[in-house]
Amino acid sequence: MEMDMGIKNRLARRAAQEVKEGMVVNLGIGIPSLVPNHLPSGYGVIFHSENGIVGIGAATPNGTEDENLCNAGGFPVSLIKGGSYTDSAAAFAMIRRGKIDLTILGSLQVSEKGDLANWIIPGKKVPGMGGATELASKAKKVIVLMTHLDKYLNSKLVKECTLPLTAKQCVSMIITDRGVFSVNNGQLTLIEVFRPFSLEEIKESTEADYIISSDLHYIE
Repeated sequence: MEMDMGIKNRLARRAAQEVKEGMVVNLGIGIPSLVPNHLPSGYGVIFHSENGIVGIGAATPNGTEDENLCNAGGFPVSLIKGGSYTDSAAAFAMIRRGKIDLTILGSLQVSEKGDLANWIIPGKKVPGMGGATELASKAKKVIVLMTHLDKYLNSKLVKECTLPLTAKQCVSMIITDRGVFSVNNGQLTLIEVFRPFSLEEIKESTEADYIISSDLHYIE
C-alpha cells in the first residue's frame, strides 16, 4: 500500500523525535532516508552507512552529485566536516560491535513480540540482505517505519511473521501511517494515533494483539 510524500514525511518527522544529539544512526532506504530532513540544522548526530561512510551530510543539489559518494541504497550524499570513509568490512564491524545507537528501517512485517521480517518475499528477486540482519541484531535501538497495511490490505503488524525473519524480538518502536507502537518485553503498546484515524479503525486493521497506553495521545 503506497503512501504519498506528505504521509511519508509525517512518519519521518515522528521518527526524527527519537534521534538525540551524540547518536550514531544508520538509516534504511525509503522513508527512513527522509529523517534527516526533519532535524535542526547543525544537529549533532553522525549518520553511518554500511557501505563505508561515517558522517553522511545533506543531499546534494541536482547536477552537483559526486558519482563516487553514495549511501547504501545507491543515492548520492555529501560528507559532513570531519566525516570519514571506511571499507565495508570496517563499516560492518562498527555495527557488529554495537557502535550504532539507533537504526531506522522499513519492514514487510513486524510481529507483536518485535520480530522483524524486512529482507525478502520468497520468490521475489532482491539484491541481497545488505546490513539488515546485523543492524537489527546489534543496534541499540531499532525503529521501523512502514505502512500499516500491505498492498493487499492485510495488516503488517501481525501475531507471528509469515515471511522469513531478519531478527527476533529486536524492534523497539513501530511507526505506521495510522499510529505509533512501542515494544517492551514482548508486549506491543499503542502510544500515539495519527489523525484522522480512530482507535476502532486501528483495532480493525491490526492483526497483532496490543494494549493501549494510559498516556495515549493523538498526532495531527
